[in-house]
Amino acid sequence: MAQAPRFRKDAVAVPGEKHPVDETPPPLKTFTSGLQHVAAMYAGVVAPPMIVGPAVGLSAEDTAFLMGASLFTAGLATLLQTLGFWRIGAKLPFVNGVSFAGVTPMIAIGKDQGADAVPVIFGAIIIAGLLGFLAAPYFGRLVRLFPPVVTGTVITLIGVSLLPVAFNWSQGGNRNAADYGSVQNIGMAAATLLVVLLLRKLLRGFLQQISILLGLAAGTLAAIPLGMVDTEALRTADLVGFPAPFHFGAPQFQVAAIVSMCIVMLVCMTESTADILALGRIVDRPADARTIEGGLRADALGSALSPLFNGFMCSAFAQNIGLVAMTKVRSRFVVAAGGGILILLGLCPLAASVIGVVPLPVLGGAGIVLFGSVAASGIQTLAGAAMERGENALIVAASVGVGLIPIAAPDFYHAFPKDLLVVLDSGISTGCVAAILLNLAFNHLGHRRTGAAEGCPEPVPAQ
Repeated sequence: MAQAPRFRKDAVAVPGEKHPVDETPPPLKTFTSGLQHVAAMYAGVVAPPMIVGPAVGLSAEDTAFLMGASLFTAGLATLLQTLGFWRIGAKLPFVNGVSFAGVTPMIAIGKDQGADAVPVIFGAIIIAGLLGFLAAPYFGRLVRLFPPVVTGTVITLIGVSLLPVAFNWSQGGNRNAADYGSVQNIGMAAATLLVVLLLRKLLRGFLQQISILLGLAAGTLAAIPLGMVDTEALRTADLVGFPAPFHFGAPQFQVAAIVSMCIVMLVCMTESTADILALGRIVDRPADARTIEGGLRADALGSALSPLFNGFMCSAFAQNIGLVAMTKVRSRFVVAAGGGILILLGLCPLAASVIGVVPLPVLGGAGIVLFGSVAASGIQTLAGAAMERGENALIVAASVGVGLIPIAAPDFYHAFPKDLLVVLDSGISTGCVAAILLNLAFNHLGHRRTGAAEGCPEPVPAQ
């Protein structure tokens, strides 16, 4: 006779009872808790298209379209993770959204491709997603290439590489504008930053989770009497719309762009593996090999499907894992409700355009916190990377140095072949490759150490 699944609930297994992950809370609690997940991730979902759109030459209208499409595809990817089918999906309260890891490589592709940038980006994401889907069952063997010393370095570089975007926004965004870098612009950014920090300090619970959104709202209201708010995008946006497939044209496939996005896919899969393991511990359903495989398949499939609806690469949102730990609401159906809300927001261009009325200096002030928190997450990961060992400190030092080259010296590789610039102009890609190679050289080649000694994840047993 089959034994009922056991789970830990106050250290007592209750036969025949649903695991809290599979429970369905009352409708109102499901909706409000799902909305809280959306609030915690909303700014993170719309920020990448908000950065990439102008960087590749898209109009404000097309950028708003990208933001709506990103909300829609984040909802689809979240449903794949929470509800799942076959061997796709971790079936945990696992939120997926647009990955920050792809922002800098996509901007590098935009600099190289010009007007054709978006179709080339989408083509590269499709291939990277499909390869990730096929690699998911074998990824456990590659995880040893991404111990904390590597993943912490990469996540730190993601945050650091995005900070110049926030600084540019804080000055006004348009270097040719007469008020670029004015006291008014920088002052508004500083005021927004201060408001976000105060709200984060003073508020609690749900309101604390949406402190960045509240800061954006406060900054925008303060900017109205100063004439800094343009409501044109809001006035022209439709209430209902659908992200028409291939709005920017059929995807194009170029080798250099594909290589760059495949590196991003590996980074995303590594982050997701760590997040699945952490979430499994938080909800008392430890993740086994099949759970990780299903979660990575959902990541990769969501990423491969996203360009069909004009979205970018998807990966786990770690801030929502913290929300699960804080609220103790472990039902995956709550997060699935959040995915449904994201889809509805994506079908409402007006909702996506609301962010379009926020002045760039206000976004810049909030962006310093948002992007800085990504770098802080990387530093937190490095704290568990046995940095007292000299070789690990050296790996981080050299990899961060290589990764900062495109940020500190944008023309450093100007004499290199054009096809290589798509990878070289991305500090995330170059820093990731450097960290992997240096970790292999210092911690693997010529050494016989256990995974634990190297800071590698312990193998996950299959059930």
